[in-house]
Amino acid sequence: MQKVRRIMDKEHKVSVYDMVKELNLKEVTPEINSREVYIEQAEINRPALQLAGFFENFAKNRVQIIGKAEHLFIEEVEKDVENAKNIYNRFIGAGIPAIVFCRNLHPSEMLLDIAKKYSVPVLISQDSEVIRWLGVVLAPSITIHGVLVDVFGEGILITGESGIGKSEAALELIRRGHRLVSDDVVEIKRVSKKTLIGTSPEVTRFFIELRGIGIIDVKNLYGVESVKMEQEIDLVIQLEDWNKDADYDRLGLEEKYVEYLGNKVAAHTLPIRPGRNLAIIVEAAAINHRQKKMGYNAAEELYKRVTGQMEE
Repeated sequence: MQKVRRIMDKEHKVSVYDMVKELNLKEVTPEINSREVYIEQAEINRPALQLAGFFENFAKNRVQIIGKAEHLFIEEVEKDVENAKNIYNRFIGAGIPAIVFCRNLHPSEMLLDIAKKYSVPVLISQDSEVIRWLGVVLAPSITIHGVLVDVFGEGILITGESGIGKSEAALELIRRGHRLVSDDVVEIKRVSKKTLIGTSPEVTRFFIELRGIGIIDVKNLYGVESVKMEQEIDLVIQLEDWNKDADYDRLGLEEKYVEYLGNKVAAHTLPIRPGRNLAIIVEAAAINHRQKKMGYNAAEELYKRVTGQMEE
């Protein structure tokens, strides 16, 4: 499905218009076309130093957030009208993408006039949700070949060569009451140093390709409870053809990991051979992983029992 991957390739940016619609922001400069203004950085800037007239190392490519402290300082700055106009021209005219006033704070007419002069959208938000939203939407991301399912609340990313049985395993898991996030193409975003979020490209969302049958619509076939928009990735299961000469892990004492976008995720390699029920194995892996996160490791418990018995 290389054609699908090409369709989903897009620049890593979001328009101010999309942010306004998603977060229900108020546009106080409606004459500026926010569809043509783009945000390319997830980080925001609180322009305390810039409002004081200091512009060294100014993060001008970021959305500028005005909170209560900045708003109070603006009131002080504007007491000197000429100085305020000079600062606003340097600040807004530097090429910033947008200004957001949080907590329903309102901009002054002077600031609005200069924002219109440089075609910089000015927005009002009831809270600070803009910061979190940008962190998710513009997080570093990659697209990989695999299947992502929610199994007992654990995000299981199934990878392996094309045709090895990933989609079939996902379909069996769906029949057993678990939820599909994405088949074939998984978009992964790094929203923090510990968290990876997986989702599906909009074009292929909730569809599964089964060789010999074709495309099925999981949402319509099994209901809305069988699908999910996004899921944190907790465990990776790598499928591979059975190799009788390979040395597969039989105890699980040593945790193995794979790395995506600099984040490590626990991983298991499952050899595939006729007669193995992948869905049941994936369920067991999900429960076992949850137990480990809660502090219980079955392999370590068995090891303690064996060594204790030997010592006796």
